[in-house]
Amino acid sequence: MLSKILNILNYLSSKKTIKYALYFFAIIIFFALILVPPIIGILTKTGSLENIFENPELMDTALGAISASFIIGLVVSALDLIAGLPLAWLIARGKSKWLSVLDTLADIPFVVPTAALGYSLLLFWSSSGGISDLFGHPFVSPGWLLVMLLHFTFSFPVVVRVIVGALMDYKMEYERASRTLGSPPLTAARTVTLPIIKPSLIAAFTLAFARSLSETGATFIVAAGVFLNGPVFIQTVSNQFNSGAISQASYEGATVFASLILIVVSLILFALIRVIGQKMKLPFGHGLASLEKKLSYKKAVLSRNGVALGVFLLIVLVPSLFVALPAFQALATGTTFIDVFTGSGVWASYWQSLFLSYGLAAVVTVLGILLGLPMAILIARKTFGKIVSGVLDTLINIPIIVPSIALGISLKFFWSNISGLPEFILLVFAHLAITYPYFVRSMSAAMERITIDMEEASKTLGAKPFTVFKSIVWPITKYSVLSGAIIVFTRSVSETGATLAVATELQTAPVLIVNWVNSVRTGLSTIVGVNELTVGLACGLLILFSFIILLILRLLTKKGNV
Repeated sequence: MLSKILNILNYLSSKKTIKYALYFFAIIIFFALILVPPIIGILTKTGSLENIFENPELMDTALGAISASFIIGLVVSALDLIAGLPLAWLIARGKSKWLSVLDTLADIPFVVPTAALGYSLLLFWSSSGGISDLFGHPFVSPGWLLVMLLHFTFSFPVVVRVIVGALMDYKMEYERASRTLGSPPLTAARTVTLPIIKPSLIAAFTLAFARSLSETGATFIVAAGVFLNGPVFIQTVSNQFNSGAISQASYEGATVFASLILIVVSLILFALIRVIGQKMKLPFGHGLASLEKKLSYKKAVLSRNGVALGVFLLIVLVPSLFVALPAFQALATGTTFIDVFTGSGVWASYWQSLFLSYGLAAVVTVLGILLGLPMAILIARKTFGKIVSGVLDTLINIPIIVPSIALGISLKFFWSNISGLPEFILLVFAHLAITYPYFVRSMSAAMERITIDMEEASKTLGAKPFTVFKSIVWPITKYSVLSGAIIVFTRSVSETGATLAVATELQTAPVLIVNWVNSVRTGLSTIVGVNELTVGLACGLLILFSFIILLILRLLTKKGNV
């Protein structure tokens, strides 16, 4: 039976009409479901731009906030790359049996709802009970530095995940050959490995940059009214409009103006990054061999790994998990756990939202792989030429640079014209729009690492396209597929802004936790039975279940099992 299916797939893949029909279908789906809806949602309001031009003070504030977005995004993305590469190298090249656990821990900031993540960092760095208790005052006050720490925390896993996938896919024969010729490990890595995985390094930087530009909820929490970037500006004018402080015309004009500037400037920057990245020559740093020799062996390697682990644990992981500290305190109160696992009180809605989140993330992940794989191949192999490939590669970034709340509002406006569409489908479309670019970027970078000569040689020996993919492409890129799938799954599980904008009846776990966080933070007790202990336990359970799911996936996809 399996051989018959493989024969059918080989036959279909050898037909050019079917192959190009699949590529055209991927492009149509991208424009129809991913790109066009949010863009139309913004463009339909461009008439309101004249309102912000009539308000120079508001426009200056918007431009200042947008400038801050790009400065922080570029700086944080560079720091992510510098700090993420050593940790990714340790995960991919280390030999300890515990590295699978570390690999999974690196994804934890993904699964913490963004608003809860911002709240967690605020507690850890600035409030009593956190690190500030050691100094008697806030260690990091709310503002630009705390925003940078936050953006580093949630974008760092993106970089690590993409680079780990690249290193796992990369065959080490060339690196070993360099070592046998006398090159120290670091020299072999600089001169052989980094040039080969350069597309993944560029993709990692780009995704981290885009993630920084789009985040709204968590940034708004740690900015605390003393700092503005693009998304916080949009959220601020939205709050001002809701409170009656500004008119609807000013609100729409400011939102559209900020979103358009973010999109246009981001596209220019992404295009420049792509062009400069492709022209950038690696290896760099000629003449470093003597220094690299000293840094390549045991003591230096242990120090490097220690620093990488220290940065990850102290700056990324512990602050991310700090909000779940009450979950451990709940161990002393058995009645709390009885209520949790029997679904008593507020916990009934928690379990419903949790199952919805995981079911939604699973659907979005499967659709992301099925719809994103043809697009990634098309971009990487430049099937329709370099210009078309470059344009598509740039357009892919649009959904992840639009602030998630603005994206959600645009999508709701677009899809509301289609009556009778179930709210779950709206959520699938919204989450797919946000997560689709992550998989395509990760997978296209993996494809670019494979020389076309390998595939052509196989075809000249009579192999059909599907056989070439199964025997050559898949073994080399399977870990990048896994990395992209993990990013999609965890990003969907943690998404808050777009979900809030799209859904009115269905409530995912992050939305429910955001409501609980707001209830506790405002001190209004608007939700009966919710306190800091409840919020911490809810976050802790979400993190625990997501960690278990990701660990199982990673164990099932170890080398030799896929």
